[in-house]
Parts: sequence; C-alpha cells; structure tokens
Amino acid sequence: MASLLDRVVVGVLPAVPKPVVRHFSKPYIAGAKIGDAIRVVRDLNAAGALATLDILGENISREEEADNAMAGYLNLLDTVEREKIDSNVSIKLSQLGMKLDIENCYRRIEKVLVHAREAGDRFIRLDMEDSTCTDDTLEIYRRLREGHAKVGVVIQAMLRRSMADIERLAATKANVRLCKGIYVEPRDVAWQDRDTIRRSFTNLLDVLLAGGSYVGIATHDETLVFEALRLLRRHRVNRDQYEFQMLLGVDEELRRIILRSGHKLRVYVPFGEQWYAYSVRRLKENPKLAGTMAKVAFGLK
Repeated sequence: MASLLDRVVVGVLPAVPKPVVRHFSKPYIAGAKIGDAIRVVRDLNAAGALATLDILGENISREEEADNAMAGYLNLLDTVEREKIDSNVSIKLSQLGMKLDIENCYRRIEKVLVHAREAGDRFIRLDMEDSTCTDDTLEIYRRLREGHAKVGVVIQAMLRRSMADIERLAATKANVRLCKGIYVEPRDVAWQDRDTIRRSFTNLLDVLLAGGSYVGIATHDETLVFEALRLLRRHRVNRDQYEFQMLLGVDEELRRIILRSGHKLRVYVPFGEQWYAYSVRRLKENPKLAGTMAKVAFGLK
C-alpha cells in the first residue's frame, strides 16, 4: 500500500523537476516522435497485442492549435497505413477544439474519420475526458455514427450517470471502451469508493454484453478481469466481439497472461511532445511510484 509520504507527494507533483517526472514516466509513453510510437507498436504486434495510438495534448486554447492537432492525426493515419502496423487511433475531442467551438470540432473529427476510411479503413476511438465533456462527446459520437461505422466511444464506470448512458449505447450496439475513469470528480458526479466503482464497472459491462455491443474491457484490476471473464462465459460472447485493453507500461505480466489465454488485447500507446500532463495523471494513479520519484528528486532516503 502507498505510504503517507507517497500520498502527500501526489499532491505536490508540480514541485518535482520535469526531467525527473520524464524519467519515471518513460514506461507509460512511447516517446516524443511518431517513429518512437511506431517502434513500440511493432514490438507489441510481435508479442501478439494490438494497439491504439494517441497523440498527447488536450484542452487547447486556440483554433489554430486544433487545426494543427487534426493535421497531426491525418499524418498519423497515413503513417500507420504506410508502416502496416496493427493499430487503431484514439482522439480526445478537446484536442480538436470541442471546448472552443463544438461545430468546428465536429468538422475536424469528421474529416479525420473520412481520412481514416480512405487510409486503410482504420477505427477511431473518441476518448472520454472529465465529466464536463461527457454530453458533448456523446452527442458528437451520435452524429458521427450516422455516416461512419468504424468509430467508438468511452464510458467511465466511476460516473453516476454512466448506467443511463450505457443503456442508450447498448440499444444501438455501440462500440464502447469501458474503463474505471481517472479524473478527479465531485461526489455528486462520481462514485468515490473503490469497491462501488468496481460494482459499477461490472454492471455496465453486463448490460453492454447482453445488448450485443463490441466492448473494449479496459482494466488492470485483476478482480475486474475475473468478473469480465465470468460475464463473457455467462453471455457466451464470441472472442471476436470483445477485447481487453491496457495502458502501455502497466502490469505487463497480466497482459501476457490474458494474451496467452487466447483473448484479444489492445495496448494504449501515447506519444508526443505534450507528455507532462499525461505523466502526472499516471503518477497520481500510482502513489508508490510518485513517492519513489520524489525521493530521487529531492535526495531523500
């Protein structure tokens, strides 16, 4: 378990020098450049895993930045096709300007989906952000599905609203990535207790599988892996109707166990210059690692 020092360090991560954060976050990030990400995906593919690539960066403040992000994803899709790697692409809509102008954001993501279809018929996942983004993300997803088959969305089990969202999505056999969620949310918006979030995850997965949705079961929690396997057996789900999903650098042993058991597994592979915010979120999820990092940074024993 994390010590009191570890938990305190999580609250003061901005005081830790960035080079130290970068050193400790390396396992979670493929690198700064697209070539780094391609090499990581090749290694994952060779080990039997699929991938989804994400260019780090979100909550941009200018339309020009959103246009640049869109161009980055168009280039990424071309690169994935040229390199013949087995990878989807994940996109945070705030990176495409959702908080600036939702219609401009829709225009950009629709252009990306058209290009994805032309460049190897690639699947695009709309990533989910904090709860202030949920309604707009789901609305954009609904609109996109009218003209695009290979697009999915994410639902976070920690949000109190998620069962209502899942019931609507399951009714349309949506492609859903189900995860616990990592954003800090107020109690009236999100469940706070770990076991309650686990129960929520299991209940949501049950509804999705019963409704015939393709599900990305995104967890490193072995209890939830157990529950997922139980539900997959109960609903007699074919192995081409789901996949497990994990983050790069997290519990690689469990990843190997799942793959050896014959299940599809996809690894989220983030890369790019905007690595710091993502690194801090990963370290906040792992207080023991954050505590070790601080001891190195400040010469503590």
